Amino acid sequence: MAQERDLKRLAQTIRRLTLMELLHAGYGHFGGSLSIVEALAALYGHAMKVDPAHPDWEDRDYFVLSKGHAAPALYATLAAVGFFPAERLETLNANGTKLPSHADRNKVEGVEMTTGSMGQGISAAAGMAYGLRVAGKSNQVYCLVGDGELNEGQCWEATQFIAHQQLTNFVLLVDDNKRQLDGPTADICQTFDLVAKFEAFGLAAELVPGQDVMAIAAALDRAREAKRPTCLVLDTIKGAGVDFVANAKDNHHLRLDGAGKEAIAQAISLLEAELNLDVVAVEEGTDR
Repeated sequence: MAQERDLKRLAQTIRRLTLMELLHAGYGHFGGSLSIVEALAALYGHAMKVDPAHPDWEDRDYFVLSKGHAAPALYATLAAVGFFPAERLETLNANGTKLPSHADRNKVEGVEMTTGSMGQGISAAAGMAYGLRVAGKSNQVYCLVGDGELNEGQCWEATQFIAHQQLTNFVLLVDDNKRQLDGPTADICQTFDLVAKFEAFGLAAELVPGQDVMAIAAALDRAREAKRPTCLVLDTIKGAGVDFVANAKDNHHLRLDGAGKEAIAQAISLLEAELNLDVVAVEEGTDR
């Protein structure tokens, strides 16, 4: 397994870059981007085979962000691991940008599926896994959906297909941050016990601390060795790691005013200080 320090540092780097691109834009999907940072760090820093220098490498693993509105976090991750220069993050949502608000496979290196219309990503990912198996390939497919996204019936149709076809090369992650665009998920359309629900559909499923990068990495290892397609239900916090966002009532999408920009800038400074302290600790050969 990747070193704990490396994975935690990658997660904090992704969080910092996500905040920087959203601050530069002045608005965006803060809450659901921040809740998946640790999952992305565990995927790209540990579980997945990728080659940033060759995004179309035939033997790569595939990742589909079905909740495409959280693309700022995915873009930050791709920049952090070297798919494109971090400077491009400053163009998020700008005219002529290669980084639109929702994930776009036609514009962004490393993005496997254009997403944003809820429920479609998981269906496409299921098709990828099925096609790879038919072709006799060993590539893994990972897909991340939101708990609010599971209000879409298409998600459950795809889950039924995944279970029926026994796509053991497919791993589903659920960002169970308990909030969606219109309010608390439990008030909009209760999801009930997601682990039991996915198990009833025929997947192996487990609950994982969604802001613990090492716990996610270990769960991904178990999923890769499982004899059934697996669902990891990540217990997350919408806006995780940034109090200003986590405490905001409507944190699905925020447009920053002066105070908001100051709060995000302060959060970035704190993350940078933490990352710099970690560098010093490594150079001195000490643990933090």
